[in-house]
Amino acid sequence: MRPLAGRRLWFVGIGGAGLSSYAFLARAWGAEVGGWDRVDTPYLRGLEGIEVVLAPEPVVPVGWEAIVSSAYPAVAGTTRADFLAELVSLRRSIVVAGAHGKTTTTGMIAFVLAELGLDPAWLVGGEIPQLGGNAGAGEGWLVVEGDESDRTVERLRPEIAVVTNVELDHHSTFASASEVEELFDRWLADVPQVVRGWELEAVALELELPGEHNRRNAAAALAALELAGVSRADAEPMLTRFRGAGRRFETVGERGGVTVVDDYAHHPSEIVA
Repeated sequence: MRPLAGRRLWFVGIGGAGLSSYAFLARAWGAEVGGWDRVDTPYLRGLEGIEVVLAPEPVVPVGWEAIVSSAYPAVAGTTRADFLAELVSLRRSIVVAGAHGKTTTTGMIAFVLAELGLDPAWLVGGEIPQLGGNAGAGEGWLVVEGDESDRTVERLRPEIAVVTNVELDHHSTFASASEVEELFDRWLADVPQVVRGWELEAVALELELPGEHNRRNAAAALAALELAGVSRADAEPMLTRFRGAGRRFETVGERGGVTVVDDYAHHPSEIVA
């Protein structure tokens, strides 16, 4: 399937976690792809063969459709959020959102589908080492990490939505926890099948990942997989093999008897977990 064939898409901010994954999938789905960023980033390593211009200021060549990161609102073009909504509309999709655990839960779902030979596509806001990066372009379900930080998750219309948990996080967008709850209530009202992580019991599986929070992430992933037609009997053994996402309690080495862990946690609840 090449639903974007014939389009020339130029990604402004292509080195970011989000746009790099969208660019990867857009090329796989038939578009001619290029992009700009200010500096080289690790995410560009997965975009070999795509023209990337590194320059101090945004560049959009004549004749290309610009897909623009939210970091560059002055650049004319299609917003990141609107382009993601288009991608979600082109495939049976699962979107994962919530205050905490989005990346890990999205990675869990995509990993299980891949291990079972169901050939998913995925767009994740972080590296999933066992899957080879932050994006994949299979022909099965599209598994997407959504973003409520700027309210744009509300534009996505998947077949299955997962909300891991709800908490006030992005204070520049939301004035209160009730505003976050209202956003998710509006979004979920338009989604056919919904998983609410706080309604589930944490799994009792022996996971590779530590912590009660990851057992809850796993519960949400299993519930979504069941809605997608995967039995727990098939999914659970695969899930126990999942080793996590980059910078999510990622062990990076050991020295002098001290284990070094890299973790993205920046919210009090995440640090407690």
